[in-house]
Amino acid sequence: MEFLILEQLRLARRIAGYGVVAALLLVVSCDRAQEAAIEIDTASVYVHSSPVSEDGTGRHYMGREIAKIAGVGREQWLDRPERETEELPNRVVRALELDADAVVADIGAGTGYFTFRILPHVPEGRVFAVDIEKEMLDMIRKRASRRGFDNVVPVLGTVRDPNLPSDSIDVALIVFAYTQFSHPQEMMVNLRDALKPGGRVVLVEYRGEDPTIPVSPVYKITDAQARAEMAAAGLDWRETRDILPQHHFMVFEKPIR
Repeated sequence: MEFLILEQLRLARRIAGYGVVAALLLVVSCDRAQEAAIEIDTASVYVHSSPVSEDGTGRHYMGREIAKIAGVGREQWLDRPERETEELPNRVVRALELDADAVVADIGAGTGYFTFRILPHVPEGRVFAVDIEKEMLDMIRKRASRRGFDNVVPVLGTVRDPNLPSDSIDVALIVFAYTQFSHPQEMMVNLRDALKPGGRVVLVEYRGEDPTIPVSPVYKITDAQARAEMAAAGLDWRETRDILPQHHFMVFEKPIR
């Protein structure tokens, strides 16, 4: 019990350090006396302000304006040929350095653009393809069936929760999706819980430090901003690799306790 309380207090202090009001709730019952959880005051986590950016929502998290979801009704946009040179997807997958039996979560999987590139690398593992649109997951199911993959698991998530089993994921990949999360703190706290101890989150997002990248600023994030936001969710920064033309490749880890 003492260890759990200290762990929750540590995370509460970390979150509070970024101006977020957090309250520690100890849930004690006769049959589960060792449960502890943090309840986040979401009214204070997110700030609404104007003017609203053209591609933004007017909703801010830790000083960053949350972007609108890009490319709704977007199958062709997600599978556009230009991604091969803009994002170097095969290089991204190689950089994940996956074991053959790794369990991977593709967060914001869409049409399965990265899911189907990851699957051959984990023949003894599996890929959870997570999206909040059922239509996208239906498309992934059909493509998996046609291509003969039986180690992909489509998962319908929510804007707050990827709906993944606790302590189950080795690597979670998020490509050009994090800046569009409407509830980034809740999503990342829940994703952190889904990671195995020592599990990794890899963010591939447009570099906010580079004004020459031709996308709206709300779809970019700086390395420093990403580190702060991941720390608020209890994830430790491990490295940022300069391996992509326009994107950061940032690696964060769930601490081993």
